[in-house]
Amino acid sequence: MTTEDLKEIAAQLRTPSGENGIEMGKSMNEKNISMTLDAIATMPIQKNQNILELGHGNGGHVKHILERAANVRYSGLEISKEMKKQAVQMNRLYLPHEIADFKLYNGLEIPFKDQLFDHVLSVNTLYFWEDARLLLNEIYRVLKPGGAFCIAFASRSFMEKLPFTKFGFQLYDLEKFNNLIHISSFNIKEITKKSDQVLSKTGEQVIRKYYTVLLEKTTI
Repeated sequence: MTTEDLKEIAAQLRTPSGENGIEMGKSMNEKNISMTLDAIATMPIQKNQNILELGHGNGGHVKHILERAANVRYSGLEISKEMKKQAVQMNRLYLPHEIADFKLYNGLEIPFKDQLFDHVLSVNTLYFWEDARLLLNEIYRVLKPGGAFCIAFASRSFMEKLPFTKFGFQLYDLEKFNNLIHISSFNIKEITKKSDQVLSKTGEQVIRKYYTVLLEKTTI
């Protein structure tokens, strides 16, 4: 692939747009589903709880969150207009019953009131956070005391082998991630290292190593 091809892949991964964005959304849902389901399973979801997700993509996985317990309500935030549109279409049956809703945001400020959500989820978005400390503070703000933030991200050792990640990706190993969390108000409750096999955006079968981390907002 040319440099321009790789830059286009990186840009679409960050903010899918247009016809290429629709296809990228489908591809991301398919390739990330094992990570996403792992993260969903890690969250201690119970009945009547409110769940927020940052970077929901085309929303193909939302049903798995809503099926975890009775009367769960889901809110999704996206920076991509195309992904919000696709998620609304894919989850249109939930919208009239106010079981799910989807909003655009700027990637920095979460447009919800304090202590609204029981849990927050984000999968494969960490690389694109413009101000990680600010966004962590925002996530902490909208979580209820005792709530959990589950974040899943691929390891630096895996990501740096992909040729498009040199264009606008912020890569994390576990040490760098721990340092980030230690300057936030979160407590690290659980870190799990896993791997799966995926077809990369450049067409190769690769073993992806990733972390699923559960962060807790203390009740004190």
